[in-house]
Amino acid sequence: MTDIVVAPVAHACADFTVLYCLMNHENHQFAAWYDANHRITVGQRQLPDGAWKTFQPEGFWIAERERYSHITDFDSHNYLTMAVDSGGYLHLSGNMHVDPLIYFRSRQPLDVTTLECEPAMTGEREARATYPVFFKDVQGQLLFRYRDGCSGNGDDLYNIFDAERQQWTRLLETPLLNGEEARNGYARQPLLGPDGYWHMVWMWRETPHCETNNNLSYVRSRDLKRWEKSDGTPLALPIARHQGEIVDDAGIGGGLINMVQEVGFDNEARPVLIYHRYDDRGLSQAYLARPDGKGGWQKSQLSQWDFRWDFNGGGSIPPDVTLSAPRAIGNDQMAVEWTSTWAGSGVWIIDDRTLSVVATKPFIPSLPAELWQPRQNVAPHAEVQLIPAQNSDYRPQNRYWLRWEALPIFRDVAHEAKTGATLLEVVEVVGE
Repeated sequence: MTDIVVAPVAHACADFTVLYCLMNHENHQFAAWYDANHRITVGQRQLPDGAWKTFQPEGFWIAERERYSHITDFDSHNYLTMAVDSGGYLHLSGNMHVDPLIYFRSRQPLDVTTLECEPAMTGEREARATYPVFFKDVQGQLLFRYRDGCSGNGDDLYNIFDAERQQWTRLLETPLLNGEEARNGYARQPLLGPDGYWHMVWMWRETPHCETNNNLSYVRSRDLKRWEKSDGTPLALPIARHQGEIVDDAGIGGGLINMVQEVGFDNEARPVLIYHRYDDRGLSQAYLARPDGKGGWQKSQLSQWDFRWDFNGGGSIPPDVTLSAPRAIGNDQMAVEWTSTWAGSGVWIIDDRTLSVVATKPFIPSLPAELWQPRQNVAPHAEVQLIPAQNSDYRPQNRYWLRWEALPIFRDVAHEAKTGATLLEVVEVVGE
């Protein structure tokens, strides 16, 4: 028997969609969101049902934006992300799209009310930051990745945190991905696989326009410092397009989209990439790719769709196609969940050996359907946002979710419709 418990947190911004954050740490739960006035707000409670305590940290003035760093605009890039280091200190970043690095750290362990704005991490290449990501290495050390530059012209940088000295330094002396001042790489966060390697997939982009994505690429590492191709060939850093391992050489206008690229693993712990591109007819299709161990890639087209997701231009766009990372399900099979604006949804069952689809099943959401239905009367076109909590050690969990309702992604400009606030809620799945 499964019970669903929905508990209110606070009121939040509803006039555009931007991702918030829910994080579990031992018996503590933390959240970060924007209030109805677009101000960064953080909260914490004791699990399982403690009262929420909230706080609004102060930032700095951003002259070129004519706003403070703790106030956001209508940019869906400006998500919020949190972390807890080995000493229990809280870290918060976000609200950046080619902006000065915005970063807060608590002065006391496990206390959001002591979060203070830090002027810098390393103090270098922090004037044009986007896409902050916290994660941890196998030793539990806190890492931070962000892009320096802009869409079509940027590099990926990695920092590491010394918990004893409370200080950030560079993990790598150079960027990991180098756009050569001509492009940038849109990469997924490095993922630690069951084979002991960190795996990363990305594509390049030539301009701020999403249709200029090109050349799906891959790299792996044992320690996040030394990187290599799928056959073990070492790569010198930084990795530029001409020296990386290209999985699919789809060119500009070829249908690669940075929202749809993931790394999964088959039943033998081998990495399997999933991505979207156009076929020879110019139609949208989903593909798998797996290293053959000889420097090549085994590829397979999964879908037989008859539509074209014709994305273009700049700014945030809605995910009209989604593809989950392939996951091993035993019996020499993998599963991939997919959704599409034009073709509905489903689950592909895939043969491990051939990478071909052997069955298609209905897609059943992990949460009850009623949770996905708007019920707050925020606005006629408001959409439900439901994201899973993240454990502070980055192990998966499926018990806690953050729910709110907001107007949809809209190219990073304001909707004409006016909305009030949305009620931010924690959804808890209890029992089975």
